[in-house]
Amino acid sequence: MKQRKLLTSLFLAATLSISLLTGCGNTSSSTSETKQTESSVTDEQTTSVQKESGTDENQKAADQLLSDLKGTYQELWPVILADEYDQLWLDDSASIVGEDNAQAAVEKMSSMVTGTVTGEEAVETYKDRNMAYDCEFLQNIDRFTFDGTTISGVDENGNDIFSHSYHYVGMEETRGLYIYESDDADSGEFTYFCIAPDTMKTTWHIEFRYGSDLDALEKYDAGEYAYWLAAGISVDYTQADVENCIQLFCKENLSE
Repeated sequence: MKQRKLLTSLFLAATLSISLLTGCGNTSSSTSETKQTESSVTDEQTTSVQKESGTDENQKAADQLLSDLKGTYQELWPVILADEYDQLWLDDSASIVGEDNAQAAVEKMSSMVTGTVTGEEAVETYKDRNMAYDCEFLQNIDRFTFDGTTISGVDENGNDIFSHSYHYVGMEETRGLYIYESDDADSGEFTYFCIAPDTMKTTWHIEFRYGSDLDALEKYDAGEYAYWLAAGISVDYTQADVENCIQLFCKENLSE
């Protein structure tokens, strides 16, 4: 991969280095550093997103990404944070930060991706302390399906929520997300998808955002979609997928 994972670049690298030194009970010292990181991210994104179709190379890569994503996905974190994988997290963390720091590292990593608030509520909630990202599927979506240029979603009962065809419209250069727009009018909160260049074959999970306001989607610590980043894993995941995903997450967030 030519860049670190999106979740990593957003918040984990800065906070973990502090928490491992001070312990999980004391996170106040990392708050100012986190806010500086977030501010820098927002400033960069404002000037770097290209809303028009990009180069031929980007267009081909965007088309290939949709092809590579073919399949159905459920939420990532309920799967890989299941109790049965606790020892995997500890072992992978211990191999990088040592046994004494492993438990603190796992607790910090899991806490940062299991937030429960988004948007302006999250901005207010996290203004004076460490933040966490909500990585759930919003709009009552239980599963997403990618099939060529078509993206669709169903609720937990299997009822159709949306189904639209999409086309590539540009790149978010700061985070490397490919931006797709619905071909259908009145697509509501499924008008835009901003998708990281991750697949089950390369990172064993996917990361993306979606909504009706592209300008708001370009911000991570402000606006309607603040502190939210959906993460998914194939409904046909294997044990090896889980093991590789956990190992990757630990490596990219705990390695210097």
